[in-house]
Amino acid sequence: MIGIINYGAGNIFSLTAALDRVGVTYGMINTADEIDLYDRIIIPGVGHAGAAMHKLRESGLVPYIKELRKPVLGICVGMQLLTEYSEEGDADMLELFPLKTLHFDAGVAGKVPHMGWNSVSVQANNPLFANIEDQTYFYFVHSYYIEYDTTFTAAKCDYGSPFSAAISRDNFFGVQFHPEKSGKAGEQLLLNFSTIQID
Repeated sequence: MIGIINYGAGNIFSLTAALDRVGVTYGMINTADEIDLYDRIIIPGVGHAGAAMHKLRESGLVPYIKELRKPVLGICVGMQLLTEYSEEGDADMLELFPLKTLHFDAGVAGKVPHMGWNSVSVQANNPLFANIEDQTYFYFVHSYYIEYDTTFTAAKCDYGSPFSAAISRDNFFGVQFHPEKSGKAGEQLLLNFSTIQID
């Protein structure tokens, strides 16, 4: 069963509606002792990364999240929280990936925020993208992005220049797009996450 970190910075309704549609059971995690009730964790997030990180610290869940060995999925700002630093709020993040979250340069990227459907290029044989075709379209809405690298990027997207649309390291996964708003492909990704096994 999936536990959703409920720290006041996530779009919980859209996510739970998507999980309901695909028949995945879930519950809310409000305190550290509730983490053990679930075999995988989702960190949602919308809005400002610095403010979201502040709320997450206030929840007291940060040290427990960093020690998790079960599958963890960060969505949108939830993915950015997994990096080491965000320009949004000039804030340190969870430091689970040695990557930075940066602001789009409007001169390069065009209109900011990056909003709407865009295709992603899957970079590796990653279980998060099982049964999802390369160049599938997902729904994005963000002004900040995670720098593209070849070590941790599971899928990339281009918006003026390449950025990480998905990252993966051990039991931690992140997606910049919103699977809960990405139709059948997004539902497949959530289903994939619900069955990922960590050795």
